[in-house]
Formats: sequence, structure tokens, C-alpha cells
Amino acid sequence: MLDTPRSPAPRSPAHDLVDVLFDISLARLPARVAERARVCLIEALGCGVFGAGQVWSRILVEEVLSDGAKDVATIIGHAARTSAPGAALCNGTAIHGYELDDLIAASVVHPGACVIPAALAAGEAANASGARVLEAIVAGYETMHRLGLAIGHDPSKKGFHVTAVTGPVACAVSAGLVMNLSKDQLLSAIGIACSAASGIKSFATGQGGGMVKRLHLGRAAEAGVRACQLAARGFLGPPFAIDGRFGLLDVFGGAGTQPEALRAGLSERWAIEQVWFKVFPICGWIQSVVQLCLELRGAGPLRPEDVAGVRVGVSAYAAQNNGAPAPVDTMGAQYSIPYCAALALTGDPRDPALYAPAALDDPARRALARRVEVVVDPRIEAVYPGQFGSSVGLRLADGRTADGLVLDCHGTPSDPCTETESREKFRLLTRQTLSQTQADALIAAVGGIAELPAIRALMHILSDRDAHA
Repeated sequence: MLDTPRSPAPRSPAHDLVDVLFDISLARLPARVAERARVCLIEALGCGVFGAGQVWSRILVEEVLSDGAKDVATIIGHAARTSAPGAALCNGTAIHGYELDDLIAASVVHPGACVIPAALAAGEAANASGARVLEAIVAGYETMHRLGLAIGHDPSKKGFHVTAVTGPVACAVSAGLVMNLSKDQLLSAIGIACSAASGIKSFATGQGGGMVKRLHLGRAAEAGVRACQLAARGFLGPPFAIDGRFGLLDVFGGAGTQPEALRAGLSERWAIEQVWFKVFPICGWIQSVVQLCLELRGAGPLRPEDVAGVRVGVSAYAAQNNGAPAPVDTMGAQYSIPYCAALALTGDPRDPALYAPAALDDPARRALARRVEVVVDPRIEAVYPGQFGSSVGLRLADGRTADGLVLDCHGTPSDPCTETESREKFRLLTRQTLSQTQADALIAAVGGIAELPAIRALMHILSDRDAHA
């Protein structure tokens, strides 16, 4: 009997994306892309060290370790180690734990807080090299950004947290690369991870956000690592779970999806070069508001009674979702335009302590927040969501006025932070936890990550094991 020629496997934009990322290599990546990945890594680790000390992180670590510690992967800031999925869960939650982690505006995703902990945890478990982890970080950012573009804006408008929806797949790609999965195994892991997509934005209603948003990125990292572990054992996932019928795009995005965004310009432009590093520990939509308030107030803080009125112009989305004037918890404060504007005019909006519960009941600041008017500015609406701009009009009690407009705030690719600013942010976030020697060692390890034979050497610096020996 003659063999019947097999028909070529059907192609899709998602498969083209996987093909390119499966073969990713530092040798073929532009040097600037690899360098950007190093910056993203040090930013994420600084956020993780700070976030590990927050109450939500401590609760989560206690829960994870209650299942029995497994000496596989590092939990940032802790002596005990745990499973790779457990470490990814804890570290992702810590990195996303205080609204300081990176984001990409066009796709509205926070890749660093899930892609990086997934790559690091899986890399420790697999004894991967630093170079392989760096490649996986670039691939994970690429996946998450392109999924965010492809899924469109409808899911976010419905109340889905697009970062949490796209995160598991991006983390499966990054974890799968450091685990050296075959391409078929990687496709299975992606298929499994698509069924872990979830996350609703009930945290952003202004009625109390709780702690759950912090968990979204940890859960995405955990899901991606677990999906890869299952695929490595032969567990099969649907091969068209991203852009097939009833796939991720179809179910969450519907008619507004753009599957071609998954492959358009592959290897020509890289998502990681579009990353925005936050200056203030608040929602991305409010960064420009706070920046303008600082510029307009002058060299020092104002007294609340010196401010007669504040008018803030933002996108319709931000006006609808970030206008609560009286936050009841940290999450609410970080998402409140009126609170953040009042804080920027009268205090230091870079200080994480001023978003803690103890700071929220300051009566003068609360009174000023109630006087902040939030409106839709057509100039800002016209560029949203590609740009998270704002306008601010300030009126003082003595009759003086000032106004300003920012389309791209500091920290975005259009107005990037300097290397010095990035290092200062890292040292600010880690100064209560890491010694000068540890901080210097971590910066040096990230700088030389491509030469590390094993990523475990870097992760050891982030462990608190020596302190508990």
C-alpha cells in the first residue's frame, strides 16, 4: 500500500508567533533588546523585594509553605524554598504587590510581574543558564504584548483584567523555553494555560479593592509554570487554543479581536522596547496626573488650604473607573485620581507609606481630594489607550493659576527614566531588606546574567536563607 501524503498542518497567527519565539537566541537578538531585558529584570526584582514585605505577600507565603516546602525554587526574601509553581505564585504577587511594576501602554499589560517570576522559578527547577532565562523573558514579553493587542479593548471594558487573561499564556512560553520543551510540548502548555485565563477588575470599583489584584500576576505565573510541567509529562492541550474557535481571542475578545497582531512585524520590533517603568506607586493612568501636579505646585508641597480648586482631564475610561474621591484601602488609594492628585500637591507621591491605610484618613487631604474635579479631556481621549495622558488645571487661594498637559509621562519610552533613576528606584525599594553588599551583588549578577551558567546563583542573593542559618 502506498503511503498517503499528509496534508500540511494548518497555520495560524499564533503558530507563527510560537515558531519565531521557539527559536529565540541572544546571538540573534539585537543587543539593545537584551539590555532592555536586563533593565526589566532589575526593575522587577526591586519591586519583588519591596512587595515581599507587604501583608498580602506574607499571607500568601504562609499558605504556600503550609503545604510543605519543596527545596526547588526561591521565594524572594524567605529562607524556605518551595515548588517552582509555588515560587512563581509568591514572587509574581510580590512583584505586582505595590503598583510599581512595568507595563506596556498599547496592550495594557504588566508583563514583568508574571513573565519574570515564571522564567526564574522554572529556570531554577531546570537549572537553566542565565542566557536562557534572558531569552525566555524577551519571549514572554513578546507573547503577552501581542496577545493584549490581539484580544482588543472589549474584554477590559467588560471588566476583565487583560493582564490576568493574557498572563498564563505568556508565562507558559517563558517557562517552556527555560525548561527546553519541544515545540509540540510548548503548544500543549499554551493550550493548557489558555484555560487558566481569568481575572476580573472588581478591585477597581472604588468600594475597596482588597488584595486580589496583587494575586492576579502570581496566579498567571503559577499557571504558566504548572502548564509546562504537565506538558512535559505528556498532558495534552488544544493546539489552537489562542486563535481557534472557542479559543482565548474568540471567547474573551469576540468580534473586536485582531489575530494578525500576533505575527505582524515579528522579529522587526520587540515588545520589551515598549515597556514603561512607573515612577509612582499608583495606577498607570494616574502617573501623568501626579507628574503634572508636582510640576504645577512648585518646589515644595502646598498646604491643602492653599488650593482653591483642581481640574483633572483624562480619558473617558479613567474618568469612569478612577474617580473615587474617598478610597478605603491601599488599592483604592492607588487607583483614585482625586486622592493621588491631593497627595501630589501636598506631600510626596513617591513614598509608598502615604498609600497605606494609616495615611488615608488625613482629614485635610481627604477634603482636598473631594475638591478635585475629574473630567474627560478630548485631547486625552483621542490618544487613549496608546498614551495615558492627562491635563491639570490648578487654582490657588491667592488667585494664581497654572495648567499643563502631558501625553507621555516620565518613564514611558517617549520620556524614559535614566539608568541612574532606575538604580535609585531599586535602592529605594530594597534598602529596608537588602544590605548594600547584597544590592550591589544583585545588580552585578543581573548585569552579567548572560554569562551565568545557572540562574540559581542570582536567585541565591534574593533568598533570606543565610539570615536564618
